[in-house]
Amino acid sequence: MTIGTISVPDTALAHEITELVRDTAGDLLFHHSSRVFYFGGLAGQHRGLRFDPELLYAGAMFHDMGLTHTHSSAHERFEVDGANAARDFLYRHGIAQSDIDLVWTAIALHTTPGIPQHMHPVVALVTAGVEMDVLGLTYPEYSDQEREAVVRAHPRGAHFKEDIIQAFYDGIKHKPETTFGNVKADVLADKDPHFHAGNFCSVIRRSAWAG
Repeated sequence: MTIGTISVPDTALAHEITELVRDTAGDLLFHHSSRVFYFGGLAGQHRGLRFDPELLYAGAMFHDMGLTHTHSSAHERFEVDGANAARDFLYRHGIAQSDIDLVWTAIALHTTPGIPQHMHPVVALVTAGVEMDVLGLTYPEYSDQEREAVVRAHPRGAHFKEDIIQAFYDGIKHKPETTFGNVKADVLADKDPHFHAGNFCSVIRRSAWAG
């Protein structure tokens, strides 16, 4: 499927990634990751960015693999687990180290807002795809035709918002210590009694997306 100029690369590497993620991650994460690729690629098209679609595909498809039982470690952040799974896969396929590092960074930073958009397009666009599909942050920047085409090819499901929240919970509940990190919110909460941190789940539920 091609939307705008964006399509899954017709390469042996991309085909193997598709089969691996489909077999490992299940329908929810497979379709979500596929939508992340398309929305990320379309964001790149809208912004006039140049990027390697195969590397973007690798980043998008592996970005949540750390939530799966197969790739979840005992103590690493799930983002790092997914990045490591992508790194090992790409290394076995002889991909250049610089490209492996790029995909690793894109996955590792995809839940760290405010940083990826200042980095290489592959890093920026994996996060852009996630922020569109999960949070709907840039919903108006896509045409009705673009959104409908992506969801037609890779359905969200009637209860996607609650399903993806549950998938996050299931993937990280055994290692709550990995949630530590946003020191700014901790400092503000400690010093400012009126501070209220943003809530990821609330943003998902309030997003423009149905379901």
